[in-house]
Formats: sequence, C-alpha cells, structure tokens
Amino acid sequence: MLIGVDFSSTPTQRKPVVVAVGLVRGAVVQLQRLERFATHGAFAAWLDAQPAWTGGFDLPFGLPRELVETLGWPTGWSACIDHYARMTRPAIREAFVAFCDARPVGGKFAHRACDGPAGSSPSMKWINPPVAWMLHAGVPLLRGVGAAFPAHEAVAADAPRIALEAYPGLLARELIGRRPYKSDEAAKQTAERLIARKDLVEALEQGRTRLALRLNLTPAQHAALIDDASGDALDAALCLVQAAWGQARPGWGLPANVDPLEGWIVSA
Repeated sequence: MLIGVDFSSTPTQRKPVVVAVGLVRGAVVQLQRLERFATHGAFAAWLDAQPAWTGGFDLPFGLPRELVETLGWPTGWSACIDHYARMTRPAIREAFVAFCDARPVGGKFAHRACDGPAGSSPSMKWINPPVAWMLHAGVPLLRGVGAAFPAHEAVAADAPRIALEAYPGLLARELIGRRPYKSDEAAKQTAERLIARKDLVEALEQGRTRLALRLNLTPAQHAALIDDASGDALDAALCLVQAAWGQARPGWGLPANVDPLEGWIVSA
C-alpha cells in the first residue's frame, strides 16, 4: 500500500491531516481514496492498523546539522529527535530565535543539504510555514507506529512500514512553475489558483514529469483534487506520486552520501 500525506501540526475538522491511499502498477499510480483525520491520535491509530505501507509525508524528518551542532544537541538522529520531542514548542522557539539573532541578515536560518535541490523551507522555521512544529508532532508519531526511516537509519529489507520525507512543492513546480495553486484563506482562493490546480492535475494524469509516473483518477477524484481550494488533497496526491517513485528505486532513490542527521526529500 502506498500513501501520500499532507500533514498538519495542529489538525482540526476544518484543517485535517489528509491521506491519499493508492497503489502502483508499472508506471501508473492509482489513487484509491482520500482519508481525513481531525486529530493526531486518529491518524496514528489508522496508520497502526495498516499492516504495511510506504508513505510520502509532507513534513521534515530532520534538522540542519549546523543548527544542531551550534545548539549542542545530540548529533545522532534518533537521540536528536528524542531530545527535540521532549522540548516544549516555546523552548524550541526560544532556542531557534537566539540562533537566528546571532546570524547576519539574509542568513538567519540554517539549511539542510536537500533544501537547495528541493526548494524547501528550512526545517527550523516555526512560522510561514511552521515546519518545525510539523517535525515536532509528526516524527515522534511515525516512530510510535513503528515506521522505518531509510534516510536516517539502517532499515531491514522486510521492514513493513517505510516513511519517506516528501515535498509536494517540488513536483508541483516541475509541472506548473511557481504559479500559486492553493490557499487556506478564502480571499486568496481565486480563479487563477483554480486554473493552476486544473493544469496541475491534468499534468499528473498525463505523466508529464521526470518521475515517469502517471496518476490515474476517477472523474470524481479528478474533481475532488481540483475543487479543494486549500490544496491539501492535491498535495497528498503529489506526495503519493513521490512515494511511488521512491518505492521503485534502489535505496528508495536516496543519495548514497545522505547525512543521516538531516535526511533527504524523496526525488530531490
């Protein structure tokens, strides 16, 4: 089973965790259904009830090495995540603010090696988007259901649950450039963004990406991905395609020299 997950650090009924469930046959990724979870507990229980899956999750799994070493935190990934998970968000924010304040304008944030090729935000950002809180909530959740993390640790060949860090913006930009296609704000849910979602879904269905995979949708699914102005369902589908690509590659498509503390975004 393949899953693509649009994650939220604070899910609600209005802004749930959205999961695209599918499977891959050759070069075709079949979307089977969309699941939505208004709490982390419900999402974790659902993950734990599935015997085996490979998932692409839209949240960072690691912090920049420069940040971790400067703060004096453990540099082993597992120990670092344990330390990070024990901290409160106000304490994390205080540490990150102090780190940024000591750095020059234009270089406030530390970056992971994958941020450049992926075009992703620094995993230490606590606002716009709050990916630091997504890591804080999401990685302990995934570890709690027994997920294995190929970019960060040795993984057994028969590991039933594989977690890959995904980033829908990477695949979306390949297909429609930097055109905005989503917003949680009603005032920004414009006709231009609707057209961009239509173009993005059409490109996914036609397989117009370097990943050489085509997303197969029913007419109802096609409409659902376009009609969701928040873009959450579409982002989950993009993560599903990235997970399918990683699953089919030796070593999940990860670079041979990936830093296990920082990790990597699949297909970057």
